[in-house]
Amino acid sequence: MLLRHYLEQGLSKCAIARMLGVGRRTLYHWINTNQLDRDLDNGPVRYKPRPAVDRKIDRYKGIIETRLTEYPRLSATRLFDEVRAAGYDGGYTQVKEFVRQVRPTPPLDPVVRFETPPGLQAQVDFAEFRLPWGKRFALLVVLGYSRLMWVRFYPRQTMAVLFSGLEDAFASFGGVPAELLFDQLKAVIIEDQRELGGKIFENLQFLRFAAHWGFRIRACRPYRARTKGKVERPVGYLREGFFYGREFLNDEDLNEQLGLWITHKANLRIHGTTQEIPQVRFERDERGTLLALAPRPYRSAMPPMPVISPRRASVPTVERRSLVVYSRIAGARR
Repeated sequence: MLLRHYLEQGLSKCAIARMLGVGRRTLYHWINTNQLDRDLDNGPVRYKPRPAVDRKIDRYKGIIETRLTEYPRLSATRLFDEVRAAGYDGGYTQVKEFVRQVRPTPPLDPVVRFETPPGLQAQVDFAEFRLPWGKRFALLVVLGYSRLMWVRFYPRQTMAVLFSGLEDAFASFGGVPAELLFDQLKAVIIEDQRELGGKIFENLQFLRFAAHWGFRIRACRPYRARTKGKVERPVGYLREGFFYGREFLNDEDLNEQLGLWITHKANLRIHGTTQEIPQVRFERDERGTLLALAPRPYRSAMPPMPVISPRRASVPTVERRSLVVYSRIAGARR
């Protein structure tokens, strides 16, 4: 009766099917078989199960199951070749679907999130972004306990940028975490790829910087999922929550919008892991556990390492002559 009412109102059959939550074929079947006046209170419509259809792969399922039991990582392509050699004349799709159903799955290794007590650790990383006026690099510093974020964009990812950014982050936190965790210290020797002496120089600079501020240097190893989660997720959050879909006029506007987003959005959201607001968690538990700030900014006592450019091999000059000259010389020799 409801179907008849909708038809009399002039609604399309597609619209009626959506309203009733049934398929169009079912709707057309009701209409073509004169079921518009059927009493719907007699019970729900019951459909008979479809009869099983024999498939070509059925005779060879035992071979696939036996092989996967012994060698769980065998590919579907390899198993397809083996059952074809045994007489299977069907397609690869049937093999692939059956392998997906029966392949033994190893038990999941439960990853325990690498958590740290308040004030112990912060994780640091650079992330690359592309803008109409060139590449920019976001320096992220995330406190391990509260997940409080500090971020700023820079035109390069050099040692000087790293030092300046970390000092600004420490000032923003009001203290220094005891450890700074880096992605295998790749941020220590970044853009200035120099000779071996230059790398040693940069490492000594960073060690002096760490001693000046009182933190220890640690690398993210060996369990990336346990150690890098606090940084890699904020990088994605920064891309999707802030950068994507926004327009920026220049570097100043970029960092200005970023500061507002960090202050009013990122650090005031409910964090997915801790289920707390990072700013609240920081103020309550972590601020008082940070190390005291250094009395003055870091000043390098070592001169900057000169960039040694490779010497170019001297190229001998060759006198250029027209072909007419060579023709005359050849004629004279004859």
